Amino acid sequence: MKKTFGEKLKQLFSKNINEDFYDDLTDMLVEGDVGAKTSYQIVEELELICSKEKIKDQNQIIQKLKELLLKDISSCELLPTPQKVNVWMVLGVNGVGKTTSVAKIANLFKEKGEENVVLASSDTFRAAAIEQLAMHGDKIGVRVVSHQHGSDPSAVVFDAAEAVKAKGSGLVLADTAGRLHNKENLVRELQKIDRICASKADEGCYKKIIVIDATTGQNALRQAEVFNEAVGVDAIIMTKYDSTAKGGVAISIGKELHIPIAFVCTGEKYKDIDVFKPEEYIDEFLGL
Repeated sequence: MKKTFGEKLKQLFSKNINEDFYDDLTDMLVEGDVGAKTSYQIVEELELICSKEKIKDQNQIIQKLKELLLKDISSCELLPTPQKVNVWMVLGVNGVGKTTSVAKIANLFKEKGEENVVLASSDTFRAAAIEQLAMHGDKIGVRVVSHQHGSDPSAVVFDAAEAVKAKGSGLVLADTAGRLHNKENLVRELQKIDRICASKADEGCYKKIIVIDATTGQNALRQAEVFNEAVGVDAIIMTKYDSTAKGGVAISIGKELHIPIAFVCTGEKYKDIDVFKPEEYIDEFLGL
């Protein structure tokens, strides 16, 4: 049977604590998708602390490693402000589960009693994306605003925000394009949508959320960098969290970009979305 990442780490910690141990730990963290630069920095700091405090006990070393990892990742609570027009722009490359994540958030808040959730089909480049969002809207029972294939994505967000405003308050979830192979055009498009979202949301009620696939390792970090550079990112949703035994990319995104994680998606169903809990995540990552 294939060992999980946590089990491999446990095995490493049962060995003698010497210089090789720290080299092996660095390699292990890289294998766990933490990324070479972040792994090296974390282990260097760990070795320094353990040497200074003369720590040789494996349980204490694991505890120190846990503390260091917890320093780098954070969570945030994403809630629409009541009685206000909230606009959330959802970012991410094609294939990470962005449209499904939009549907999960819509369902989550509808079940919590938010009566006016409107989905904006702003990925007008892909006809399939418009159809997919319409299908989710039907299933969940929320309104979907869409224009025809190839139309201006920011106009869709504008109309969706107007629809929410007409009822006084609510939440717009804008599903955006993610064709990174055409980066310059995409960035321009997102910046235009960003300006519209910012102008239509009430003060303090506009959020930019990126969806990343936990199984894609350091590619997810690079994607987060691109979107963060283009429009700035407030929070992360991590998908396919159930299908990865590693998921260390959350640590490198936290350390490099300081973006908190709001939700993790753990399955296919609408209800398979949970608030991100850093300590649980680190315990799972380390196999504790």
